[in-house]
Amino acid sequence: MSEVTKSIESNAFLKREWKKVFNYKWIVMNIPFFLFLAGLAVLYIYNGHMADKLVRKIAVSEKNIKELEYEYKSVKADVIYRSKASELVKAVEPLGLKEPKQPPVVLNAPSAP
Repeated sequence: MSEVTKSIESNAFLKREWKKVFNYKWIVMNIPFFLFLAGLAVLYIYNGHMADKLVRKIAVSEKNIKELEYEYKSVKADVIYRSKASELVKAVEPLGLKEPKQPPVVLNAPSAP
């Protein structure tokens, strides 16, 4: 027998073997496994979507945190500026309050005998 006929016969034999393995009965017996694989595929896709959604939420949260940080820094600078003595005097002047020119008086309570 020549090499070509041996090759053709072996290919035909392999095709028959595959047909024996992948017949209707084998497919029906393995339906639970195919359903398991389908379930795993669905879970894998769901996990990917959830990860993408979580990444988007994290990005939005980081953006909000940066905005709040900038707002905090600007408010803090404004408070520090307004709490300076010269700015405080300007702020209370319309209320009729003035900076005292004399030092405060110390009151001494009489000691009990």
